[in-house]
Amino acid sequence: MEQVGIIFITGGARSGKSSFAEKYAQSLMDDKNGVLHYVATAKITDEEMKSRIKIHQQDRAKSKVNWKTWEVPVDIHQLAFKFTSKDIVLLDCLTILLTNELFSGEVVNKASESSVCHKDIYSKIINGLLLLNSKVQTLIVVSNEVLLNPLQRSSLVQDYAKLIGQLHQGLVSHATEAYLVEMGIPINMKD
Repeated sequence: MEQVGIIFITGGARSGKSSFAEKYAQSLMDDKNGVLHYVATAKITDEEMKSRIKIHQQDRAKSKVNWKTWEVPVDIHQLAFKFTSKDIVLLDCLTILLTNELFSGEVVNKASESSVCHKDIYSKIINGLLLLNSKVQTLIVVSNEVLLNPLQRSSLVQDYAKLIGQLHQGLVSHATEAYLVEMGIPINMKD
């Protein structure tokens, strides 16, 4: 079975990117007879997040596809050895993974060394995803296009925007396909 590689999918909040990613993953399973895995990076932090997670779970249940779900809010690299070259993995989402890594205890303690810390986080995430990709048939990464929105002047928000932009560029440079989803319509940006 030929490795497809990384498929990167981004879009604004509530753009339909997760639905598109799930359908795309299912079509790959149909075409390649693979095993579907869903890597959820979100943690329940408030009622809104609890509701959003529940909606995503219900959507996957309705699809009648047997998703194997992994809840991995940080340290994505540790998951790589759980998969085989037949597996199709959907990770949803990169922006939440970055947030979780930024606010993990290890990173918060290094706040005074922010530029070094940001390079470490970038390397940890990008290398973890590339390792994951090397073990599977296809890795689909969903992210939010936060750079389309006006940014606050806060240094934390600026640092976050810079990091997510770097992660997007790094992943797309390795991706075989990249899509921007707007209003439920996927726009092919790299094929």
